Amino acid sequence: MSNPESFIDEVTEEVRRDRLFRVFRKYGWIGIVLVLGVVGGAAWNEWSKSRNEAQAEAFGDAVTDALDLGSSKERRDALAAVPTSGDQAALLQLILASDPEEDKASTLAALEAVAADATLPVSYRDLAVLRRVLVGGADIPLADRRTALDSIAVAGRPYRPLAEEQLAYLLIEEKKPQDAIALLSGLVQDQEASGALRARAGQVITALGGVPPETAGG
Repeated sequence: MSNPESFIDEVTEEVRRDRLFRVFRKYGWIGIVLVLGVVGGAAWNEWSKSRNEAQAEAFGDAVTDALDLGSSKERRDALAAVPTSGDQAALLQLILASDPEEDKASTLAALEAVAADATLPVSYRDLAVLRRVLVGGADIPLADRRTALDSIAVAGRPYRPLAEEQLAYLLIEEKKPQDAIALLSGLVQDQEASGALRARAGQVITALGGVPPETAGG
């Protein structure tokens, strides 16, 4: 006669296997879906990557071909006809706005369109704001230029140091050299300002009769 405890163990094991089988039969599809999801996700990522690379290459080729054309009008017409997707539209507008000597009004309009497009990354919009102030110059009222620059001369924004430099130049335009020197002195010691910007700020301070502070980092 078999050991009663052994018999009980065998029955218990059978019950466990039966429960496991029922659980797998009931919920096993979840594991299958997860596996298919992982495999499908990887395939989708590869396809998306290939598609994005192809679109970027086609966009670059079209822009290059357009810029190789003879007259400014031909280049602008060809660039305007380049198909875009996503951030490419903003890049194209900035390219269209890179030739202000040929058509300043169109340049300012293109930059304003980029700056006003809330769907674009902040870096594109801020660059468009800065570029528009530089291109427009005295054609844009000083108060409007200051308002535009103030909006991007904010901590954490990508072009804050450049915007502050332009704000200093507005102070010079307003015949406020001491205020300009104070602002430029801050830029000379600004760790986020480029070396070229700090050097420019120091030169302008000297030209205004001030003494530049020590540059950032020494």
